[in-house]
Amino acid sequence: MAEMSLTFSPALSEPHLLAGAVLAALRSWPTAQDVLVAEIDPALADTAAFCERYGVSLEESANCVVIAARRGQDTTYAACMVAATTRADVNGLVRRHLDARKASFAKVDDVTAATGMEYGGITPIGLPQAWPVLVDANVAKTDSVIIGSGIRGSKLRLPGHLLAELPNAQVLDGLGVRIAS
Repeated sequence: MAEMSLTFSPALSEPHLLAGAVLAALRSWPTAQDVLVAEIDPALADTAAFCERYGVSLEESANCVVIAARRGQDTTYAACMVAATTRADVNGLVRRHLDARKASFAKVDDVTAATGMEYGGITPIGLPQAWPVLVDANVAKTDSVIIGSGIRGSKLRLPGHLLAELPNAQVLDGLGVRIAS
C-alpha cells in the first residue's frame, strides 16, 4: 500500500475537522494558532494503522486514554496522554496519583457520551473541566506530537508543551511505560 500524505492547516481554519468541544476549547485558547489539523481516512484513525499508512513514526504520536478511578462509590475520570510507544501505568502511577482503590480504562459509551467525541479520536483538548489531564513528561517535552481531534476523520499536530498548559493538566514522570517488544 502506498503511503498517504498529510496536509496540515491551522485547526481553527478547518472547524469541520474538529469535534464541537475541541473547537470551543481552541477558540478560547491563546496559543490555538500553534495547533494544526489534517484530514485522514476515518478507517485509519487507530494509531498503528494511521502511522503505517501516513508514514508517521510511533514516536511522533501520542494516545489519549481515559481512566475511570474508583474509591468507594465515587468514580473520577482522568485523561492520560502517553507516547504511542508506551502504555499508561494505570494500576500503578495513575491509581496512586488519583488516590483510587481501583483504576481501569473507562467504558467507551461513558466517555463518548460525556465528551461528545468519537472513540478513536478522543483528545485532551475540550474534555470536561473536572477531568484531570495527566501528561507524560516525555510527551510534554516533544517539539511536535500528533494526537486525536475529537473525531476519527482528522488528527492534530501541536508542540507537546501545549498539552501541559491545558486546564487541569499535570505532567507526570513515568506515566508512560515502554511496551515490551
